[in-house]
Amino acid sequence: MLRTHTCGELTREHAGQTVELSGWVHRRRDHGGIIFIDLRDRYGLTQIKFDESISAKPAAEADKLRSEWVVHIKGKVVARPDEMVNDKLATGAVEIECSELTILSESKTLPFEIDDEKTKNEANEAIRLKYRFLDLRRPKLQQILIKRNEVIRHVRDYFKQINFVEVQTPILANSSPEGARDYLVPSRIYPGKFYALPQAPQQFKQLLMVAGMDRYFQIAPCFRDEDPRNDRHPGDFYQIDMEMSFVDQEDIWAVAEKLMIELTETFTDKRIIQKPFPRLTWHEVMTKYGADKPDLRFGFEIMPISDMVMDSGFSVFADVVKQGGVVHAMKVDNGAKFSRKEIDELTEIARSKGAKGLAYIIWKESGEISSPIIKFLGDDLTKQILETVGAVKGDIVFFGADTWATVCAALGAVRNDCGARLGLKNPNLAAWLWVKDFPMYEYNVEDKKVDFSHNPFSMPQGGMEALLDKDPLDILAYQYDLVCNGYEISSGAIRNHRPDVMYKAFEIAGYTKEQVDKRFGGMIRAFEYGAPPHGGIAPGLDRLMMVLFDLDSIRDIYAFPKDGQARDVMMDAPGEVTEAQLKELHIKLNLPPKLTDKIYDKSE
Repeated sequence: MLRTHTCGELTREHAGQTVELSGWVHRRRDHGGIIFIDLRDRYGLTQIKFDESISAKPAAEADKLRSEWVVHIKGKVVARPDEMVNDKLATGAVEIECSELTILSESKTLPFEIDDEKTKNEANEAIRLKYRFLDLRRPKLQQILIKRNEVIRHVRDYFKQINFVEVQTPILANSSPEGARDYLVPSRIYPGKFYALPQAPQQFKQLLMVAGMDRYFQIAPCFRDEDPRNDRHPGDFYQIDMEMSFVDQEDIWAVAEKLMIELTETFTDKRIIQKPFPRLTWHEVMTKYGADKPDLRFGFEIMPISDMVMDSGFSVFADVVKQGGVVHAMKVDNGAKFSRKEIDELTEIARSKGAKGLAYIIWKESGEISSPIIKFLGDDLTKQILETVGAVKGDIVFFGADTWATVCAALGAVRNDCGARLGLKNPNLAAWLWVKDFPMYEYNVEDKKVDFSHNPFSMPQGGMEALLDKDPLDILAYQYDLVCNGYEISSGAIRNHRPDVMYKAFEIAGYTKEQVDKRFGGMIRAFEYGAPPHGGIAPGLDRLMMVLFDLDSIRDIYAFPKDGQARDVMMDAPGEVTEAQLKELHIKLNLPPKLTDKIYDKSE
């Protein structure tokens, strides 16, 4: 046995005992005749003393030790004098007088500093990910992995207590249109055919409901070929997948909301702003906040003012309304302090979302009201607008004038940026929110057709009657999102469990009955044999933890993440395969010659 204790557990109660420890050399200090090292394992640090007057051999060997060498030591626990106690360490009241030292492994010079106390700034992420096994030695990242483990254990215990059954669903599945590109896996046994890695266990969990497993959950791996961003890990991620039979939305919300409250209050010091979580329709949040995942830690509600300005002297506003567009206003508290440069930056944000510009009115602390548009609106209408949006001295009011969708997107982006600029995204708060009643369909401008706007397996509100009688773009679905601090944490829905309704829903989106049978035949057949009403939700575990733990990047949640270009730079993936492997799978690459030469691994 290479250790009797860990480096983080020793106290004065152990004084006089002989112990054995193993770990990494965290720091080394030579005091001439006496060498100290801080020995580290994942439990903490312990100071080891090598004194040649007490034990000459280990003291001589300690002279060779360097950072990150792996060693085994044996020695006596000694209480440190009161004036030498290190209050920063859990083991700071003791040290070990080493009597035996064994060097288990040496380390090359590190590519970056692991000891956070020796460097003010982290190393570049690219180099840290290349040497992730070293990066993970840092206590900060080890604590994240430990917290992740504790969160998952809490989730499992929670579902077990309320009679859910954990079921693992297949990783090799069929291709399914679920909003992102599939990762395809060629079949050697069936040439020309492919498995797909599941974007989510969507069909399988619905089939479990048909099978009679009325309460299912899983810490489910999901695979989506999406572009990376700080809150979305490329390739693979995990979600807390759950599904329930014989329920409505309220039942699912009750189970998910209680879990989110428990996780927030158990693992963070954040105060939940409102319990139960507020519930707003998709149209409400888009109009009020300009986003379907608004950050409600601050206000800045957006207000429609089309009726007020449609007959005004400001032709920009009036013409937009006459052409079927809208004019919305947003008051930003204390926004009068924004400089001209900041207003220009906010204008560019609005333009990036399709707006032609960003009109504004500033009500300065001095009482002066200034804006390029006042001369067109007139003093009376200007004051009426300021009163309507609740503006006071020191505020600024921004305006959007365009189509409803463009105005929502533009002012929503400006709102979010203003919240950050004014320091209103309080990390000590958790603003949870349910967003419900999403549109069932949207118009796909690129393909010039009606398409699903959310999960295609959702039940339309109004059922078959709505599909037959309503304009598709007016049909709402029993779909809902769970949002926290401006991030979408989860999506869910009451599912479509009737074959006739499913065929019609897919027909509106351009799918024939034959296409539906081919792509979803397994689920259609199952629904023909007595399917219960059911629904579910799947909070993203990784993004949830990123938000709860206030991390800048979701990559910190993973032991071995991909980088911002979807590469595993440590394992060099994606990488080349041999020509023999491709031949075995009956795959021929259709690439330009220069690329083809790089693809094949010529070493085999």
